[in-house]
Amino acid sequence: MTRPILALLASLLAWFAPSAPALADGQDPAIVQAVVRDFLLEQVAHLGGHATISVDVPGRASELPACDEPVAFLTGGTRLRPRLSVGLRCLSPQPWTLYVPAAISVQGSYYVAARSIRPGEPIGPEDVEARQGELITLAAGIAVDTAAVIGSVATQRIAAGQPIRMRALRAPDVVQRGTVVRILARGPGFVVTGEGEAMGNAAPGASVRVRTASGQIVSGIVQDAHTVEVPM
Repeated sequence: MTRPILALLASLLAWFAPSAPALADGQDPAIVQAVVRDFLLEQVAHLGGHATISVDVPGRASELPACDEPVAFLTGGTRLRPRLSVGLRCLSPQPWTLYVPAAISVQGSYYVAARSIRPGEPIGPEDVEARQGELITLAAGIAVDTAAVIGSVATQRIAAGQPIRMRALRAPDVVQRGTVVRILARGPGFVVTGEGEAMGNAAPGASVRVRTASGQIVSGIVQDAHTVEVPM
């Protein structure tokens, strides 16, 4: 076989031979930063206030394969705090996990009792006072929204100046276990009323069991804090 023909065959083989795959790009640190930041913003959205977040992307991030599906997460039991580590898991195309240090601050309003509030007392606008501070370091469940506080009823004593916990409040129309309620039994052409003891806590529209004066247990729908309707 002549040399020109061999050269032609070699060029044809080179043309049809599959090219070697290009090396995958490394993970973009800016994407890591954005995913972690957006995740933390979602975690603190319920607090309101102004959030400031800084993300310290580890240098090894760029050594990882580029990820199409990065998912941020907090390890089990991790609470939000000023400094924490956020996990970033890649789902595809090549799985990997990276832990990213971050710092977070949320400045905003929380609410304390303007006076000593006794159990069973309704809470009005004059009973709460706003304070400014770091919301991340507050105990869980401290009120950060007056709409959830005003109009509620205290279930325990709240000292003046004490932060108001949502677990110390109930809606005004909630039936309380052990309270005496009016039982309203309504049917075609008749209405029967009586009294009984609520056997649980329930909000309007929810079902609750009531023990009548005769000891009978009936189930009804809460109408308000003092009335339960038993369907017939």
